[in-house]
Amino acid sequence: MSSSGNSDIEKHPENDSKSVSSVESEVVVDPEMEKKVWRKLDMYVLPIVAMFYLLSFLDRTNVANARVAGLQTQLGMSNKEYSIALTVTYVPYIAAELPSNLMLKALGPNYVLPTMLTLWGVVTTLQGVVKTYSGLLACRFFLGLLEGGVFPGLVLYLSYFYPRYKMNLRVSAFFSSASISGAFSGILAFGIIRMNGVGNRPGWAWIFILEGLFTVVFGASSYFTLPRSVEKAWFFTKEEKEYVLRKLEEDNAAKEEEGFTWREVGMAFKLPQVWFTAVIFFLDGVILYSLAYFSPSIIQGLGFTAANAQLMSVPPFAVAFVVAMISAYISDRFQCRGIISIVSSVFCVIGFAMFLGSHNTNVQYGSLFFSIPGTYTLAPTISSWASNNSSPQTRRATAIAIAFILTNSGGILATWLMGTLSLAPRYTKATITLLVFSALCAVVSGINLMYLSSQNKAKAVRRRELGKKSSEEQGLGDKSAWFVYNL
Repeated sequence: MSSSGNSDIEKHPENDSKSVSSVESEVVVDPEMEKKVWRKLDMYVLPIVAMFYLLSFLDRTNVANARVAGLQTQLGMSNKEYSIALTVTYVPYIAAELPSNLMLKALGPNYVLPTMLTLWGVVTTLQGVVKTYSGLLACRFFLGLLEGGVFPGLVLYLSYFYPRYKMNLRVSAFFSSASISGAFSGILAFGIIRMNGVGNRPGWAWIFILEGLFTVVFGASSYFTLPRSVEKAWFFTKEEKEYVLRKLEEDNAAKEEEGFTWREVGMAFKLPQVWFTAVIFFLDGVILYSLAYFSPSIIQGLGFTAANAQLMSVPPFAVAFVVAMISAYISDRFQCRGIISIVSSVFCVIGFAMFLGSHNTNVQYGSLFFSIPGTYTLAPTISSWASNNSSPQTRRATAIAIAFILTNSGGILATWLMGTLSLAPRYTKATITLLVFSALCAVVSGINLMYLSSQNKAKAVRRRELGKKSSEEQGLGDKSAWFVYNL
C-alpha cells in the first residue's frame, strides 16, 4: 500500500476524484500524516483486535486439543455426544451475532467487546473443572453466547477507523491470529498436557484453565486500552483525528446517519451482494470449522501419537498465517478481493482432492498445507469484501452480522460432518462435501464479482447524468452513485 494520498486515489476507484469528482471538497494529500496515522492505528488498535480474535478462536477450538488429550474418554462421550457439545456452542453464538453488533453500535465497542472477552474467559476456565458431560454442555452454551458477536463486532469496529481500501490487510491481520491460535494451541497443548495430575486434575483440564485465565486478565486490561472511536482515540492529536475523519469521508466510510434506524437494518437484507457473500460465508464456515475442530484428530488418524498430533498440527496453520498475510497485501494493493477469494477456494479444492485421492499418509498430511491456508485466506477476504460494500454503519453492521450468522450455521454442519456423519480416519463423505463446497465458493465469488462490476458500470453512467453529488438524493448509502463497490 502506498502512503501517498495521490497514489491511493489513483489505485482505488472509490476515491478517484475524476470518476467520483463529486466529493465537492478537495482531496486530502499529506504523505507524512498518512504514514503517521495508519502507523498509530496499526500500533495501538490492531494488536488488541488481533489478540481478541486469537483468544476467541483459541478458547472456542481448544476443545479439539482437549479431546485428543483425553477429554472425550474421561467424560465418557461418544462421537455423537462430542458433536452435540460443539453444536451447543453455535446455537447461542448465531443468535447473539446481530443483537451484539447493534448493541456495539449503541453502547460503544470500548464497553461491549471487553465485557464479552472477560466473561467468556471465565466460562473457558470453568470448562477445566467440569466433572460431567452436562457440565461441559452448559459451559459450551455460555461460551457461544458470549463469543457470538466477536468476529462481526471486530470487523465493524475496524471500519470505524480504516477506509475500505485499507481494510483487508487489517482484517486479515487479526483473522490470521486464528491460524496462529491453531499453531499456538497445538504447542501449548503439547506442553500443558504434561501437567496431568497437578492439583489432581487431568492434563486436558489445564488446557482450559490456563488459557481461560489469560483471557480474563487480557479482557479486564482492554477496558483501558480499546478506544471507542477516532474522536476518542487517546493516541491521536487533534490534527490527526481530523485527518482520519476526512479520509473516512472521502471513502464514504464516515458517519452517514444520525443514529440507529430499523430502516437501515431492513435495507441490508435487500442487498444482493450481502446474500452472495452470505452463501460463501456458509460454505467456508463448514470448511473452516471442520479443519479447526478436527485437524488434531485427522492427524492422529494418520498414525501419530496424541502428543505428536498436537505438534504436527502446527506447521499447516503457520503456513496459513503467511499465505493469508501475503494475500491480504495483494488484495489491498490491487483491490482484488474477488480474485483472491476464487484463488483461495481453488487451494481448498486441491487440498481436499489430495486427501480424497491418496492413501499415502505423507500426501494426506501434505494436503492440509493447501486446504488450511486456503480457508484461512478466504475467510478474512470475504469478511472485508462484505464490510466494504455496505454503508452506512447500521446497514454495514447488519450485513456483517448476516454473514457471520451464515458462517456459524456452517459451523454447526461441520461439528456433525467430521467423525459422526463421516468416520475416521478417511472421512470420505466429509472430504467429498468439503471439496464440493470449496468449488462452490469459487463459483459464487465469481458471480458476486460480476454483479458488483456491473453495478459499478451502472453507477458511472449515473454519475455522468447527475454531474455532481448534491444533485443526488441524500441517505442512499452504498446505493449512491458515488459509492463505488470494492471488487
